[in-house]
Amino acid sequence: MRRSVSGGLTKRGMAMRDSAVTVVGGGLAGSECALQLARRGVSVRLVEQRPVATSPAHHTADFAELVCSNSLKSTRHDSAAGLLKEELRAMGSILLELALKARLPAGSALAVDRERFSALVGERIEAQDLIKVERREVTRLPEGPCVIAAGPLCSRALFDDLARRLGRGALSFFDAAAPIVDGESLDTDIVFAQSRYEQTEGGDYLNCPLDRREYDAFCEELVSAERVVPRDFERAELFMACQPIEEVARSGHDSLRFGALKPVGLTDPRTGRRPWAVAQLRAENVRGSAYNLVGFQTNLRWGEQERVFRMIPGLAHADFFRYGVMHRNSFVDAPRVLDSSFAIPGTSCRLAGQICGTEGYTEAIASGLLAAINTYAELSGLDRLTLPKTGALGSLVSYATDPATEPYQPMHVNFGLVLPLEGPRLKKRERYRAYADRAMSDLERCLEDRDDLFGSSYARA
Repeated sequence: MRRSVSGGLTKRGMAMRDSAVTVVGGGLAGSECALQLARRGVSVRLVEQRPVATSPAHHTADFAELVCSNSLKSTRHDSAAGLLKEELRAMGSILLELALKARLPAGSALAVDRERFSALVGERIEAQDLIKVERREVTRLPEGPCVIAAGPLCSRALFDDLARRLGRGALSFFDAAAPIVDGESLDTDIVFAQSRYEQTEGGDYLNCPLDRREYDAFCEELVSAERVVPRDFERAELFMACQPIEEVARSGHDSLRFGALKPVGLTDPRTGRRPWAVAQLRAENVRGSAYNLVGFQTNLRWGEQERVFRMIPGLAHADFFRYGVMHRNSFVDAPRVLDSSFAIPGTSCRLAGQICGTEGYTEAIASGLLAAINTYAELSGLDRLTLPKTGALGSLVSYATDPATEPYQPMHVNFGLVLPLEGPRLKKRERYRAYADRAMSDLERCLEDRDDLFGSSYARA
């Protein structure tokens, strides 16, 4: 099922021009939210603090900047990440459409040229007459209907104001971004292009092979290297999907060989054998002039990053376009302070993106879309949209707003959150395909009943 949309949806939607909604934050969630509201005829005040104020993770003032990896994860139907993309396509996600236009070769993953992606999002926002962009810092919740999509790195003043109004403790954690290196500085006599399980040379990733001695030496230096944050800070404060590579290595000597540096499915063309470990590089742009070190998010000091990462074969002379960084991320205790649509009970304020504790780029886009739909529903006097718990997004929202979720930690979509299948237990891959098939069937029925939100101008393809 696929839906497309044209201009203003209904007379009710056209009337929304006089009902301005403030969207705070021009990241993935905020950009999707603003565009979806404008698509439905709602006037939007999109407030982004950059470049007036910035954060340790951002490098530009662009909309929808990808601050860590440039991958939006898998597109496979039988993966939770791929299913989420199918759900977003069915609901008319604008940022997913633009991400596909900025796509880079990355196997079954949706990796994008981050500069082109941000440019496409910016062009779409600037082309919308109903969106007024304001560049300023927001220090307190706006009056009137609003969506706070300021991200986990929103200004301290805004987060403190939000925490005071919620009346419950707010949680905080750290995450880290991987470094990016100059493609021309790689040693092509060592680095080889290959995707996992391909039998011939060539592929969407560059691979740096390590033998056992090289791996042992690398791990020894990695765990002893000087970090920015003192060593005694709590591991519980780390964003679980963005564990710094040195923290992973600290958990066990072979942990990287079974994680970010796993060599399975790869053959070093120099030896004809599988390496002991492999560091993979993923293209940052179509030109292949820059590559990020996959899974190498780090908290090492910049000088230490050069020293330790250049120990990897093929990176001895690597030039760093961007060093890895670690920064504060904050999120609210959503199951206890937000309702089932991520709204603050009794207010016209809704949260979207990672500030809710939903983890991941595509999840942020999805939460922005859902925030727009439910904000439009409230302005129009319509019932909110409740998605099936059998789906990727519906199950994530259910987990994130269920008071029984204790303690609440950031979570990405995964099949462990969906309702179990009936009948005999299937093998893993068959079970995942069955989850996805059921989810899309249930979502189709759900959307068929909500033309009041999606409009008759949506057409099946």
